[in-house]
Amino acid sequence: MLIVHTVQDILMDITDEEGSVSIIESILKGKKSDIDIAEETEIKLTTVRKVLYKLNEAGITTYKKKIEPKNKSLIYYWKFHQEVVFNMLANESEKLKEEIEKSIKYEESNMFFACKANGHRYKFENASEFNFICPECGDSLQHQDNSDKIMELLHQKEAAELMVNQNGKSHLFKLDTKSE
Repeated sequence: MLIVHTVQDILMDITDEEGSVSIIESILKGKKSDIDIAEETEIKLTTVRKVLYKLNEAGITTYKKKIEPKNKSLIYYWKFHQEVVFNMLANESEKLKEEIEKSIKYEESNMFFACKANGHRYKFENASEFNFICPECGDSLQHQDNSDKIMELLHQKEAAELMVNQNGKSHLFKLDTKSE
C-alpha cells in the first residue's frame, strides 16, 4: 500500500477506479506491460488499461508500443512519473499553506466574541453593534480567546510544509511492505 494517503487521493481523483493504487504499485515494483500489471494485480486488463490511459491523460504515465515478435500483437509498456504527482502534491500543499496563512492573519488581527449557547462567533465590530448580545438567541456574547485556534493553524501550516520537503519527497512512493 502506498504510504502517503494524499498520493492515493490524487490517483483516485484522476481515475475514479478502485484498483488505481494497486496498478501504480505494480509499476513501482517493476511491472511494465499492461498485461503483466493485470496478471499481478488480478484486475481485468480492460480496467488496467482504462486506469493507465486516464493517468496518461493527466501526464502521470507514458507508454511505448511494441509489437511482440511471436504473435505480432501490440504490447504497451508503461512508465509512471513520480515527479508529476509530487508536483501536484506540492501545488496543493502550497495552496493549502496560503489558505492557512490567511486564516492565521485573520485570527491574529481580530478580537472575537462568542455565544456559549449556540457557538456563533462574531468579530468585535459586529459584537459591539449587537451590544454583545447574540442576535440568534439573546444570550450575552463572551470574549473568546483564539490563541488555541491560532496554534492549531500554525501546526496545520507546518504539516503542509513538511508534506513536500525534500526528505518527504523520497518517501512518497516507497512501498509499505508490512501490509503485504
